[in-house]
Amino acid sequence: MSNTQELDKKYVLPTYARADVEFVSGENATLVDSNGKKYIDFTSGIGVVSVGHANKLVNEAICKQISNLTHTSNLYNIAPQAKAAQKIVDTSGYEMQCFFGNSGAEANEGAIKIARKYGEINGEVKRYKIITLQHSFHGRTITTVKATGQAEMHNYFGPFPDGFVYADTISDIEGLLDSHTTAVMIELVQGEGGVQPQDKKEVQALAKLLKSKNILLIVDEVQTGVYRTGKFLASQVYEIEPDIITLAKGLGGGVPIGVVMTSLKDVLSAGDHGSTFGGNFLSSTAACSVLDILNELKRNGELQNTIECFNEKLDIFFKENKKLFTKKVGIGLMCGLRTKDGDILNKIISNAKDEGVMVLKAGKNTLRFLPPLTITKEEIDEGFNSINRAVSSL
Repeated sequence: MSNTQELDKKYVLPTYARADVEFVSGENATLVDSNGKKYIDFTSGIGVVSVGHANKLVNEAICKQISNLTHTSNLYNIAPQAKAAQKIVDTSGYEMQCFFGNSGAEANEGAIKIARKYGEINGEVKRYKIITLQHSFHGRTITTVKATGQAEMHNYFGPFPDGFVYADTISDIEGLLDSHTTAVMIELVQGEGGVQPQDKKEVQALAKLLKSKNILLIVDEVQTGVYRTGKFLASQVYEIEPDIITLAKGLGGGVPIGVVMTSLKDVLSAGDHGSTFGGNFLSSTAACSVLDILNELKRNGELQNTIECFNEKLDIFFKENKKLFTKKVGIGLMCGLRTKDGDILNKIISNAKDEGVMVLKAGKNTLRFLPPLTITKEEIDEGFNSINRAVSSL
């Protein structure tokens, strides 16, 4: 047992089933552990390190900023926060404003508060109910755990805030709407629920229905946002315009950040919501740099080339291993392979680590791939060579 493992076991609460590896450095999609072994990272820190590990442009921007200021609080104007908000809104193409927090769960908490206040001040009765989907995942706070449509995640932590209703599918939502419904909250591609994309026509029909009933549509883009699906937002892929969108993960390139953006500019007023750390000089500077890098990759076509290259390799891998997998799922660089059972999935992840490639689990039987959006062709090739070795004995 290493010194780090000893300290972790003694001083850190055991809320994670950690893999037996300690990373000490990285470059783009390549990680190096404490023994000097290299790994190709097909996880990007669960979709966070969107522009790769130790990105020089992001690091330079952060170093320049923190040599002047790291934090002053939201009691004062923060130039990089205002610039980050402008970049997010302009890139989205939606007429919105942003609130900055520190995580996806905080962004979703903000979305829920906006929806609840909107329901309170608009309508003849108090509207507070929010409909989410079974197998959804919206965060780890008490409220976002309750918003999550996975019953096993509700164990031990109640009582919860009232007002969350779960629909089995998109098409089931209409039958659950009532006079107290203020919003519907969905992921366009369920991440933790198994990399499951929603049907585009059903989503568009839902958006139209909700608009006609003055019910808000919240889209949780914590994992799908910031070009993960090929466009800046999955909402753009689905050709809808939600009332509220949440972002986090890939926006900061590894620096904690969360954003709730909304067209409802007049619902919250001073004092209704806040964050001590949210959107400070450090995190918003990182976000500005990440957005500049990814906007250019999108503009010059490199992002699309990377998506096509990765998916071509994944298609080949799937076709050559149909004894293990039943289906390829996902959009862009948010991909998954359904395994025939959970035991196979666990063996693949373990073997992959041994062979020098990091992959993820989603749901009960999905092998999930979330590589950095800057991953090179050489890193893609090396990663798939490693994962082919990992499954050769299964």
